Amino acid sequence: MSAIEILLPKMGESVAEATITKWLKKPGDAVAADEPIVEIATDKVDSEVPAPEAGILSEQLVKEGDVVKVGQPIARIGSAAGGASPATAPVAGVAPAPAKAAPAPVPAAASNGHSATSTAAASGPVSRTGPSGKFYSPLVRNIAESEGVSMAELEAIAGTGEGGRVTKKDILGYLPSRGSAPAPIAAHSAPPPTAAPAPVAAPASAPALVPAAGDEIIEMDRMRRLIADHMVMSKRTSPHVTSFVEADVTNLVLWRDKVKKAFEQREGEKLTFTPVFIMAIVQAIKEMPMVNVQVDGYSIIRKRDINIGMAAALPSGNLIVPVIKNADQLNLVGLAKKVNDLANRARAGKLQPDEVAGGTYTVTNVGTFGNVLGTPVINQPQVAIMATGAIRKKPAVIETPTGDMIGIRHQMFLSHSYDHRVVDGALGGRFVRRVADILEAWSIDQPY
Repeated sequence: MSAIEILLPKMGESVAEATITKWLKKPGDAVAADEPIVEIATDKVDSEVPAPEAGILSEQLVKEGDVVKVGQPIARIGSAAGGASPATAPVAGVAPAPAKAAPAPVPAAASNGHSATSTAAASGPVSRTGPSGKFYSPLVRNIAESEGVSMAELEAIAGTGEGGRVTKKDILGYLPSRGSAPAPIAAHSAPPPTAAPAPVAAPASAPALVPAAGDEIIEMDRMRRLIADHMVMSKRTSPHVTSFVEADVTNLVLWRDKVKKAFEQREGEKLTFTPVFIMAIVQAIKEMPMVNVQVDGYSIIRKRDINIGMAAALPSGNLIVPVIKNADQLNLVGLAKKVNDLANRARAGKLQPDEVAGGTYTVTNVGTFGNVLGTPVINQPQVAIMATGAIRKKPAVIETPTGDMIGIRHQMFLSHSYDHRVVDGALGGRFVRRVADILEAWSIDQPY
């Protein structure tokens, strides 16, 4: 049997590389077809790579901790005797990787425009996501690092790719002009202000900490580090504002109590409040689509699709946000099934990379933990997020045609955090008020 190369599989449109976290098989081990041989991690989810067919794992081509590009060979499988010439077996629909090409040559003029320091060495690692939320591909980052292009320069380059993304052509075209002209400004960006803005002070570094005797030092795991970086980036990118509304959801609670048993018997699914909250948010987005946007420099991208992310707590204590794509095309039953499926597979670590990408608005249920309200952090590159608080019985004034009275009502807080660059208080406040109105108007006789 000829040796077969196992390639890193394609894991979604937005995933270009993965980290090898753990080999499940070592060289010489027998493997069955479709048996997992290695665990990998992306900036989205963790998953496993299966063997394309039965045989002997003859060689590991990468080590634990290595970052590997999609389509790159990671291992070989063969018979006990081995094979003469390796064949390439695509995994999960990945085409065979082309022969590794030499690095793209930088135009000769580039060296003439560089200072000695800019061409001598790289300026350091370039992160995959810039302060503006732009994503930079592994190829662009490699070119930037080898040519000493800083993150500030990358951010200023006019990208011609999808969504303004900087491509290989863009960065190679920029190199010759370094030092002689400023980076080009995207054609769709607004002209710079006539008055130069005041210089922005560099963010203060965190104070050095000295653990005291008896303190325990716990290293963040990979997911927690990603969450930490993403949260800091979001706060630096978006000026957060939060509006709060208290909603009377008595009819909604009574309706759910009335139908949840029949719903589960008919649909085989538990009925939670989450799909109802998502229905209300989707309706409000249809009426106020400027909440369903993204920001690219001075351009606003209004999203056609309504993809709702739902924050889910994992058993490890970390957080993940699976996405319900085209939530506006689902009825209550469809949303309930999707919510339950994504939540269950999130807790089991079975989500696919595409299922945590592409969100345009996010909801997080802080009421699950008994919290009455929260001030959620925007999930970049979105511009808004809503937190739903715990539903509690409270005394409230009830207005009737014959006069006001005090009654026991089911009340909850809705918290709406939004990016004040593009969502002003009027829109952000009206949006959360509209969601509350939809929930308050829920009929106790509402069909499902």
